[in-house]
Amino acid sequence: MHSTIILVFQKYMKKSIEISIIPKWIHDEAWIRKKALQKLNWKDSSSIHLDIKKRSIDARGKQPIYRLQIDVYSQEEPQPTPLFLSLLKNTSSSSKKCIIVGAGPAGYFAALELIEQGIQPIIVERGKDVRERRRDLRAIQQEGIVNPHSNYCFGEGGAGTYSDGKLYTRSHKRGNIFKALQLLVEHGAVKDILIDAHPHIGSNKLPKVVENIRNTILNYGGEIHFNTYIVDFIIHQQQMKGVICENGKEFKADAVILATGHSARDIYYKLHEKGIKIEAKPFALGVRIEHPQPLIDQIQYKQKKREDNLPASSYKLVCQIKNKGVFSFCMCPGGLIVPAATAPGEIVVNGMSMSRRDSPFANSGIVTAIEEQDILQFKSFGVFSGLEFQKSIEQTMFNYGDGSQKAPAQKMIDFVEQRISHQLAPTSYIPGLISAPLHELLPYHIYKRLQAAFLNFGKKMKGYYTSEANIVATESRTSSPIKIPRDKTTLMHSDIKGFFPCGEGAGYAGGIISAAMDGQNVAKAVKQFLE
Repeated sequence: MHSTIILVFQKYMKKSIEISIIPKWIHDEAWIRKKALQKLNWKDSSSIHLDIKKRSIDARGKQPIYRLQIDVYSQEEPQPTPLFLSLLKNTSSSSKKCIIVGAGPAGYFAALELIEQGIQPIIVERGKDVRERRRDLRAIQQEGIVNPHSNYCFGEGGAGTYSDGKLYTRSHKRGNIFKALQLLVEHGAVKDILIDAHPHIGSNKLPKVVENIRNTILNYGGEIHFNTYIVDFIIHQQQMKGVICENGKEFKADAVILATGHSARDIYYKLHEKGIKIEAKPFALGVRIEHPQPLIDQIQYKQKKREDNLPASSYKLVCQIKNKGVFSFCMCPGGLIVPAATAPGEIVVNGMSMSRRDSPFANSGIVTAIEEQDILQFKSFGVFSGLEFQKSIEQTMFNYGDGSQKAPAQKMIDFVEQRISHQLAPTSYIPGLISAPLHELLPYHIYKRLQAAFLNFGKKMKGYYTSEANIVATESRTSSPIKIPRDKTTLMHSDIKGFFPCGEGAGYAGGIISAAMDGQNVAKAVKQFLE
């Protein structure tokens, strides 16, 4: 559906309205025009323009409806959308350079912002480009082989590229959300992401968008080095001067942006070894639950069969169990569960959806907050206590299996009632599932919270609590258990000049868009530092 519709009218210069449309008519521009005129009590008498600003689904009533927020213009047209690519300038001969470690959304959007600011970005990425990366994804899916540098978390585009591409963020105060979304559109994403309440690109579409961003960076003088693993940092007089790679090659500059993502554990250990301050922080851990998508549709839309023009339905659940939060995370309607381990000997699962979201399954992380008192047995690891706790559960799940990426699983009701599942429900998880006593394998306090939460969620969503659902372990990479401190004003590390922690891996983002905005903000801070 186009975001601009021409109407006829003569009155007012601009008016904002909200209208409701049943799914049958959501792609009918004439019907939307008619509803808008009825809402305004206007007659179709001269040229006006409708600019749809937001589109969302309201399924609270008996009939699901779309709600459209529209700006109506009379005697003038909406201002054209700014093209941010037109602001870029060639930086190949710039004397100002900045190294970016990581080619995920934080790194790539930082690079675009640096180019706009006239600074040459030099990106160093441990993994492969999006095309080459697919081979390693096939290897982990079909053969259980984990490449520690190229997997669902590491490689061009970061964790979000092949794990769904959801763009929804609550971080409205952190930066320019519109600019981040518009840059994605300018690189090939559908324009619908500018108006949808929960925008989504899809794991089959996002790789091409990422590739287009790479080409923009290269075309404007940036450098990108794939298969380049950082083993050390160059620090002189408490200022970051560059990085050293596994092959001995050095990259030097007066500023370094660290945008490695939440799973680059080796980087945290290296920073600690170098005496660079890092901090433990709360994170979340749990399981991934998978239902048949038609069941979730029936619950959410109150229909036996989802009607045309309605997308696969999603849900958001949260409750408090003994003052500890348990909540859904990264819900993937019409999606797949994928193996997201970043090292041999561990089981980690994540969710993804293609752009059409047409899988017969719905999956979501169900996780609980992990705080200091939850991991006291790992206290001896100091700042790494959360990380080691995280690793121990992932390894426990792997050790229960057969040495492959088959994931331990249990039917939902069996999990709650503490019994082995003799037969598991169908699954989208390609490596396969192994029936396991997750109620025993998970730490007791985590299990008890999840157990109570599933009963709670079953009351909130009638039909959610069912033996048609599998619980799959482990959903453990919701965020980093480590934070790299930085000054709130300069966005620079509190102790090291020229060092800019950025994105999810540093503890300042929680998804594609929030990471992209943090990259943009940090790039502007680099500009101020280099002036």
